Amino acid sequence: MEEMNEAQQLRQRLLNQKKNGWDLVDETTEKAIFDYCEGYKTYLDRGKTERTCVEYTVELAKAAGFVELERGMALTPGMKVYRVNRGRAMNLAVIGSAPLDQGVSIVAAHIDSPRLDLKPTPLYEDSELAFFKTHYYGGIRKYQWVTIPLELRGVVAMKDGSIINVSVGGQPGDPQFTIDDLLPHLGADQSKKPLGEAIPAESLNLLVGSRPLKGDEGTDRVKLAVLQLLNQRYGITEADFISAEIEAVPAFNAVDIGFDRTLIGSYGHDDRVCGYAGFKALLDLKDTPCRTAVCVLADKEEIGSEGVSGMQSAFFDTFVDDLCASQNVPLKACLEKSFCLSCDVAAAYDPNFAEVYEKNNSAQVNQGVGLCKYTGSRGKGGCSDAGAEAVAYVRRLLDDRKVIWQMAELGKVDQGGGGTVACYMANRNIDTLDAGVPVLSMHAPFETVSKLDCYMTYAACKAVYEG
Repeated sequence: MEEMNEAQQLRQRLLNQKKNGWDLVDETTEKAIFDYCEGYKTYLDRGKTERTCVEYTVELAKAAGFVELERGMALTPGMKVYRVNRGRAMNLAVIGSAPLDQGVSIVAAHIDSPRLDLKPTPLYEDSELAFFKTHYYGGIRKYQWVTIPLELRGVVAMKDGSIINVSVGGQPGDPQFTIDDLLPHLGADQSKKPLGEAIPAESLNLLVGSRPLKGDEGTDRVKLAVLQLLNQRYGITEADFISAEIEAVPAFNAVDIGFDRTLIGSYGHDDRVCGYAGFKALLDLKDTPCRTAVCVLADKEEIGSEGVSGMQSAFFDTFVDDLCASQNVPLKACLEKSFCLSCDVAAAYDPNFAEVYEKNNSAQVNQGVGLCKYTGSRGKGGCSDAGAEAVAYVRRLLDDRKVIWQMAELGKVDQGGGGTVACYMANRNIDTLDAGVPVLSMHAPFETVSKLDCYMTYAACKAVYEG
C-alpha cells in the first residue's frame, strides 16, 4: 500500500467523508447483516398491526427468558422483565448491575404504522356491491392505497367481555380486499386535481362482497349476505363493529429488493424496523448491562403519541417507577440520569425527488444508522433538539464499536417536517437523541430500506444498552 502524502493525510484527518457501508464491512459482518434481516422480515410479516406485533414480541421475549413484571417483584441484576399495555404497546427491561439512581439506558420506538381503520358503522351496500367505510390513520398519501391487495386484522370486543380476533387475507387461500380507482378512460377530470385531492378520504371504501342473499327480496341483500358470512365465522352482528378495532393493511409480505438482495421492501418499516432493532438488541445482550436497559415499543406515534397506549401516557413512567420501587429509588432521580435513543426512521435521500432534500444533511441509503439532532417542522417546531453533549455521547458509543452511522435531517428546512417520541422522553428530563433507519417511500403501503442500515441501527441500540 502506498504511503499517503501530507494532503491525503490532512483530508483523512479533517474531512467527514461519507462512504458506502458495504465498502467498510468484512465478510463476517455481511453474513450477520443478512442473517439479522431474515429475522426482521419474519417480524414484519407476523406483526402487521400493533396488536400482532406485541403478540409476536411477547412470544420471542418469553422464549428468551423474559417474565411479566409484577408490582412489588424483587429484581436482581440480569433479570429480564416485560409488561404489555392493553395489547397495543409494551416495555421490556434487563436489570443492570448499577443502582437505578444511576439512570437507565432506553431505546424507544413505536410499532404503529399508517393504515386504514374501519369506521364504527362500516358496512354498507350501493348498486349491489358491499363496502367497508374506512378512516385513515396517520399521514398517508391516499392515492397510494387504491387498487392494491389489502387484508383485515384486528379484534372485536364483545359486550360479555370476550375478545374475537379477526384476520382475513393474510393466509394462503384467504380472500383479500381492495379499493377501486377510476379508469383512465373516464379520469380526465380526476387527473386535473392536485395529487392530494384526487382520491377523497370518503372514497377509501373496501370492496368486500357482491353476491346477494338468496331467498330474500328486501333491500341491502349483498350487505346482509356479508353479515351472514361474518356471523358464521366470528359470531358477530353489525352492532358489534361499534366496539371493534379492525385495520386494513397491505396483504403483501416482506421481500428482498434488487438483484443483489441488499434492500427490503415491505409495509410497516416505519417504525417496526426500529422497534425490532431495539427489541432484538435487548434480547442479544450477553452480559448483564451496567445500567438497566429498557426497550419501549409505543403505540399511537403516527397520530401524535396521544392516548392510553401512546408515549405521552403514564405507562412508561409506571413501568420504570415499579423498577425503581424495588430499590427504593425515586422515579425522578432515575429519569434525570437516564439516556434515551429515540429510535425512529429517517427520510432516505431519493435522487428521483432531489428538489426536496438538502443533500449534505440527508441520510443516504447504505451509510448506516441516521442520527438526527432535531426533527420538527420548519423552525424546529415540535422537536426536542438534542444537546451537543448527547450527540457526542452517541458518537463515542458508535465509533468505539465501529457502528456505521451518519447525520440526517428530514429534508429542506421549509419543505415540511415531522416528529418522533423524542420530545415526550425529553419532557421527562431524559437526554434524548433521535436515530433510525433511512427509508425510501416512507409512509407508503410498500416502503424500502437497506439491510445494512437495519443492522447498523440494531448495533447502535445494542451500544446504547451496553453504555
